[in-house]
Amino acid sequence: MEHIAARPAPAKPPAPILRILFGDAVSALITVGVIGLIVMMLPVLDWAVFDAVWQGDAEACRAGGACWAYIHDKARLILFGIYPPDQQWRPVVVIVLILAMVVASLSPRFWNAGLALLWGGAIAVMLVLMKGGVFGMVDVPTAKWGGLPVTLLLAVLSLGMGFPLAVLLALGRQSNLPVVKGISVCVIELVRGLPLIGLLFVAAILLPLLLPSDWTIDKLGRTVAALTIFAAAYLAEVLRGGLQGLGKGQAEAAQGLGISYWKMVWHIILPQAIQKVIPPLTNTAIVMVKNTSLVMIVGVFDMLGAGRAAAGDPAWPAPFTETYLFVAAVYFAICFGISVYARWLERGVKRKSYA
Repeated sequence: MEHIAARPAPAKPPAPILRILFGDAVSALITVGVIGLIVMMLPVLDWAVFDAVWQGDAEACRAGGACWAYIHDKARLILFGIYPPDQQWRPVVVIVLILAMVVASLSPRFWNAGLALLWGGAIAVMLVLMKGGVFGMVDVPTAKWGGLPVTLLLAVLSLGMGFPLAVLLALGRQSNLPVVKGISVCVIELVRGLPLIGLLFVAAILLPLLLPSDWTIDKLGRTVAALTIFAAAYLAEVLRGGLQGLGKGQAEAAQGLGISYWKMVWHIILPQAIQKVIPPLTNTAIVMVKNTSLVMIVGVFDMLGAGRAAAGDPAWPAPFTETYLFVAAVYFAICFGISVYARWLERGVKRKSYA
């Protein structure tokens, strides 16, 4: 049989320049839309950057453009609220402590009981610093706490105390004991069926009426309690999804080896369940950080409330836009940092699973 030489592949016709730049029709529409959006935002860039007032007083800001000089002038009020100015070194130390503890907690290698105790001690130190009244520090009531330290403390306390409660609720909802399961289901569904604003009003207004007359709970403490219960209910459902993804084989194998229930949960079940639900856990954490801005409704002076109070200064030409942009930038930095960390953590889990 005569051998036939292989023919070269047919030459691919050159793609049109528009297809190279934009791809298919859908990609072209999206590209054109994005270009149009950028063009529409050019006046905003003029207002925010080129025509902005970066230094000066209120009179300089009346000429037009963004008044970033106002942010420079009111930064202490926005970040620390009405906390006494001569004592604002204390909330600064609290912010530094929170950041230091977060950095120390990034690596999963340090996730143990010692880290939990360290967090407990750090939180106690933060609360003592904010409150004062000891070690020669001036006593500052919680009514004067405000700004970024309150936002960070609310987020850390609600998530930190809500996570153990969420584990118990998730395990209880999967329990074979009817009473435990019923209580867990009622708590989760009741809290998830209420808006956070309603829960905050219940904690701030109705809770003191339901307690004995000689019991007093600080408004900030009631707010933390409401946020903690709210976070626990949502985290419990996220964790339950991770527990369901494991199946019954893990628990049965552990029981067959004689491992006690809580050791099985702590060392076998829970770590694997958390690895499966890192993205929804991250989403819940970000939502809780943003939800701290709602406490302003019940009179807790968080960063958003401090920003609103600062923007009410009649000496400045209504700088509400700049205030909200500044507060939004701080919230975005916090939430984006959580998102970046979660992606790093997820990549580490995948590397271990493939190793």
